[in-house]
Amino acid sequence: MVDEVLSQSEIDSLLKALSAGEIDTEQIRIGEPAEKTVTKYDFKRPNKYSKEHLRTLYMIHDNYARILSNFLSAYLRSGVQIKIATVDQTTYEDFVVSISSPVLMTMFNIKPSDKAVFMVMNSGFLFPIIDLLFGGPGTSGPSNRDLTEIEINVMRKLNERLLQNLTYAWEGVYNIAPQIVALETNTQFSQLYSPSETSAVVTLTSDISGQESLIHICLPYIALEPIISKLSAQTWFANAGAKKSTDIRPRIVDHLNNTPLDLTAVLGSTEISVREFLCLREKDVIPLDNVVSENIELWVGQRKKFEVQPGIIGSKKGVYIKSVHTNGSGHPYIPHLEGGEGSE
Repeated sequence: MVDEVLSQSEIDSLLKALSAGEIDTEQIRIGEPAEKTVTKYDFKRPNKYSKEHLRTLYMIHDNYARILSNFLSAYLRSGVQIKIATVDQTTYEDFVVSISSPVLMTMFNIKPSDKAVFMVMNSGFLFPIIDLLFGGPGTSGPSNRDLTEIEINVMRKLNERLLQNLTYAWEGVYNIAPQIVALETNTQFSQLYSPSETSAVVTLTSDISGQESLIHICLPYIALEPIISKLSAQTWFANAGAKKSTDIRPRIVDHLNNTPLDLTAVLGSTEISVREFLCLREKDVIPLDNVVSENIELWVGQRKKFEVQPGIIGSKKGVYIKSVHTNGSGHPYIPHLEGGEGSE
């Protein structure tokens, strides 16, 4: 744009030069719009996911990869690393064609659409896990054989745990509540959508005991359409911050309430020499320092917590809690439980 305004004398001079042919009108392009560029669009393969949708999916599944790494490392007791590789947009047909057998395709529904999405695990991911679950060192074995029925059932139980962790990754966007519909080893039996259905494909890389492989998660647009408006980074971060005070605390309390505890009733203690210990035989009697009428200690883990009386409950042995043990100041007494004490 021209910032200056021409004066009347300048306008007269310009018109005079034009009429005399001193200025070529083709050279004057003041205010003419820039040349337009044309972007090709394939109506057979429309891009329904925006760049922001794909970025949000990337962040969600990047978090999911970290959750899976921690879960599988503890569950399998072996070094497992899961990382996100790509989030691409393609057609359902191209996704199915790109999968090479043998694989395990887990079809599961998500709310609120109840449409199926897919998690595809390659043999390089499956067989080391199966080997570890059956007590092996985690070797991959033959990569071209199909899974047995026993192995499929074992992986079904593991996949239920994997989908539970997927719920945690998605909770900042929506409670998808995934439920397994079926497990297939042949992708030809998974023709649930139109070949041209737009799908977002999340690719994760796995490293189990040095063996690398891939995991694919296929998200057809029709399955995410009811919540597509929530797939924005702003919504994700806002919901994640709001849930810290409402969702995390009840979950922590629930996990703590279901944590198993070891209870140990200490009947008494005594001291014997190593020679006496080595000479102990069946039916020998070891006198303890407690009197029958005295209370005995009940330990919770490494904490002396209660004073109890032993007894019988039906056909089982039990204890009756008489009082809570304190150190005199109202705080529980926490000594170290020494070895050598008898317990029951």
